[in-house]
Amino acid sequence: MTQVLVSVGSNIEREHHIREGIAALKELDQNCRISRIFEAEPVGFEGPNFYNLVVELHTDLSLKGIMDALRQIESRWGRERDAIKFRDRTLDIDLLTYGELSQSEGPTLPRKDVYKFAFTLWPLAELCPEQCIPGDTQTYKQAWEAFSEEQPLWPVTDFSF
Repeated sequence: MTQVLVSVGSNIEREHHIREGIAALKELDQNCRISRIFEAEPVGFEGPNFYNLVVELHTDLSLKGIMDALRQIESRWGRERDAIKFRDRTLDIDLLTYGELSQSEGPTLPRKDVYKFAFTLWPLAELCPEQCIPGDTQTYKQAWEAFSEEQPLWPVTDFSF
C-alpha cells in the first residue's frame, strides 16, 4: 500500500462539497485520516474564503490510477479541467505526495503547494508532523515552523463530518 497525501479545498457551497469530497475519498480508503479544516482567503483572485484540509490515504492504485480517481471525484462535483487556474472551486483535490516519490515532471511530486501555501502545510504538519517530505530531510512540522509567508489562515471550529 502506498501512502498518498491530498489537499482538498472548496469555496462554493464549501460545507457540502467538502463533505462530498471526503465521502468520495473514503471510498478509496475507508480508514483515511483527515486533518482539521482550515479557512483561508483565496490566493491569486478575489472570491469567497476557502475551506481546506489534507487527507492521508493508503492505496494500491498506481500514480496514474490515483490521479484519475481524484479527477473523477472533482468532475463529479462540477470541476472543469480546462477552467482558468485562479477561480472559485466547487471541489479542488490535489495530489501532494505519492509514497516517497520525488520527481520534477509529470506530475511534480511532492507538489510545490507543500512549501508554498499555509493552507497545505499547516494541515500536513498536524497530520504527519514527524514524517519527512519526500526528497527532503525536513519534516512537515519543521517546514511549517520555518514557513514565513503571510497567509491568513484559521482553524474552523464549527464543522463536523
